[in-house]
Amino acid sequence: MRFFPAALFILALFVCSICPLPAFAGEQEREILVLIDDLPVIFDVRPVLRDGRTLVPFRAVAEALDVRVYWDGAARTVEATDGETRVVLQLGSRKAFIDGRAFSLDVPPLILDGRTLIPLRFFSEAFNCHVSWDPITSRVEITSGPRKMTVVGFYALGDSRTSSWTNLFRRAYPETDTGNTDVVDELALGWYSFDEQGALLTRSWTGWQRPSGWENVLLAAQKYNLKTEMTIYIMDRYGTLSSLLADQGASARLIGEIVEEAALYGGVNLNFEEYGLARAGEDLHVSRQRLTDFVRALAAQLKAAHKSLTLTIHPPNSAYRGYDYGALGEIADRIIIMAYDYGLRPEPVSLVLQAVEMAAEVVPPQKLLLGICVPYETAESIKAKLGIAKRYGLNGIALWRLGLVTPEMWQALRSHVR
Repeated sequence: MRFFPAALFILALFVCSICPLPAFAGEQEREILVLIDDLPVIFDVRPVLRDGRTLVPFRAVAEALDVRVYWDGAARTVEATDGETRVVLQLGSRKAFIDGRAFSLDVPPLILDGRTLIPLRFFSEAFNCHVSWDPITSRVEITSGPRKMTVVGFYALGDSRTSSWTNLFRRAYPETDTGNTDVVDELALGWYSFDEQGALLTRSWTGWQRPSGWENVLLAAQKYNLKTEMTIYIMDRYGTLSSLLADQGASARLIGEIVEEAALYGGVNLNFEEYGLARAGEDLHVSRQRLTDFVRALAAQLKAAHKSLTLTIHPPNSAYRGYDYGALGEIADRIIIMAYDYGLRPEPVSLVLQAVEMAAEVVPPQKLLLGICVPYETAESIKAKLGIAKRYGLNGIALWRLGLVTPEMWQALRSHVR
């Protein structure tokens, strides 16, 4: 049978009149992308639109916001809390509660494919998040509220354009002001290294030197309530660290000199880099054990002196395999994960996520800080790195380094950290 276009049009109108489509059919067909702090949220059931509102599986979005959730099957309610705010929603009900106060919902929570879906905007804004919706791309962008996190700033020598002092205090040395001290909690003072014989050095080939007038830095830190750690930096590129760890006498000498010098600071930060490259089998095992034994011996003496110990080391997914994260995490107070130098800039979110996940499998998140290499990031890309620290409940972040943080980056930090 042959139809003319006009006849086809009339037939289509007739079919639509007797078989109306569900109001949300078009909405259901659209794939909705949800991002929290620039990181995509993975759902086992796809988000849907109902009456112009996005509903999502509650557990996935709650975990992405680091919110604890509870499901009461008997009462058919979802309860969520971040320790400060408590939200309660009930299946099929347009009434929800925030800290006991009732609020009306445009659409009620529902069950879809065995999962409970909740209104995304209401839930997110209840936990102090900013939500934006792009109807053209079906994209929801959520910026979570500021989170209490430790911010460590590596403080090193800088030239006239990248002075750590000026970047932190917003004044030329030796003048000070509050500047950006409202964002930074601690200073990792990169002033030390050592040699194979275990001598602690304040001037070395590494480029890390203790500057003249360093006492003024400590006084300024005290004035603005910034904790300080003496940072000891070495690359094992030329075998200095390996040689030291293989010599018990040299190791003992270095530990003694570190503990003595640590009296000037709140703690010690060991920035031991490039350790364990191309090692495997028994050689790798011995290397890891030597580093762990050194850290254990140092930690014991620092603890007796009431000083903290932080490790700044390569991530578990790097080429440097000499770090036993599980053992070191039990000994040290904190570990800064150097989740950078992957070869791309900004650092790939997928690899940073992998590094954090691998570390968090063997070290409690509250002992972990995410290291961020500032010159490899932008004001926009740094938001995703902050989002990772927030999503996984890490202790905080560490910025390499002060002197390179732009005004836009400082603003991003203020938006995410309190």
